[in-house]
Amino acid sequence: MNRFKSHPAIHNFRSRLYSGIVLLLGSMMMSISSQAAAPIPAAPNLAARAFLLLDVNSGHILAEKNADKRMEPASLTKLMTAYIVFSELKAGTVNLDEEVLISEKAWRIGGSKMFIEVNKRVSVEKLLKGMIIQSGNDASVALAEHIAGGEDAFATLMNNYAQNLGMSDSNFMNSTGMPHRNHYTTAADLAKLSTALINDFPDYYAWYSIRKYTYNDITQYNRNKLLWRDKHVDGLKTGHTESAGYCLISSAQRDNMRLLSVVLGTRSEDARAQESQKLLNYGFRFFETRPLYTANTPLTKTRVWQGGVEELALGLTNDLYITIPRGRYDKLNATMNINDKVMAPVNKGQQLGTVEVTLEGDQIASRPLVGLHDVTAGDFLQRMSDKVMLMFE
Repeated sequence: MNRFKSHPAIHNFRSRLYSGIVLLLGSMMMSISSQAAAPIPAAPNLAARAFLLLDVNSGHILAEKNADKRMEPASLTKLMTAYIVFSELKAGTVNLDEEVLISEKAWRIGGSKMFIEVNKRVSVEKLLKGMIIQSGNDASVALAEHIAGGEDAFATLMNNYAQNLGMSDSNFMNSTGMPHRNHYTTAADLAKLSTALINDFPDYYAWYSIRKYTYNDITQYNRNKLLWRDKHVDGLKTGHTESAGYCLISSAQRDNMRLLSVVLGTRSEDARAQESQKLLNYGFRFFETRPLYTANTPLTKTRVWQGGVEELALGLTNDLYITIPRGRYDKLNATMNINDKVMAPVNKGQQLGTVEVTLEGDQIASRPLVGLHDVTAGDFLQRMSDKVMLMFE
């Protein structure tokens, strides 16, 4: 028998305490649930005519405004000029030490200059740095003439490269970005070009982080102010004309995440830097990029019928990165869909299925699942044996 009887006041206190604990725990659980499911805020409303923010590795667009609207690119054009010269260097048709004879046209051109002199010879490397760091129009024209014989021919080359890069809304008339009614591009196309430059020429891309360059005893500073303001920023290019406004393509890397920001048509040098910083901060604050699968690594296997071997490893041709809202990685799900009855012969790289990645039921990535090696047809006995087995499948 209980020797102690609870006083009513104690009983009421215990009841209130218990109820309070239950309410507190419930409130905490609701708060945690609310925090976990909190939506990503909208991108900042930039004072720019157009902008785009994407993750370079995954290709995922995080924010955009008027990204497909044709606009004047000003000196952002020089990214295409550089891309072509880098391609020629890689192909071995040009080398960095090669000297370029400076024409009167290159010497006379207006706008920003690296101050090369007519009839002098300047190396390809110096001209590239003068174009990249000092945004020299004279260097751009000199390189265009050296590569294609003339700027008109070089513009044709630029448009060919643009089509190959998928820049379907771009047309170039010169190597510098000097205003012309038929010289235009879009934020989306500039993002494609910048991404290709970063991925295809990582060694030369490092030049876009150089803060100053001296040529002919004249030191000039990189106009990208974010190189001084944000240690994570390592490129890319500024542009300005009265009609284009102040433009900036910037790229930054924090940990394993590289973002690219394209901001077109702001009112000043400070504005283009400030608006670009807002966009980069937004991307790094609210998103994360994760590597899921490595290229040419077996992810699964499939049965191959009537082949010299019975199993074929399947994988991806390129690394697969995904960009998702921060804190949602555990909500990802990946599935592999493989074709029924894969028959030999099979060529390396042949698509035999897909990898699909979903986030809480929504598909965020789909990639071809390909054979990682060739499978030749089997001998007569193997083919006959598999035919019989297939009859019972």
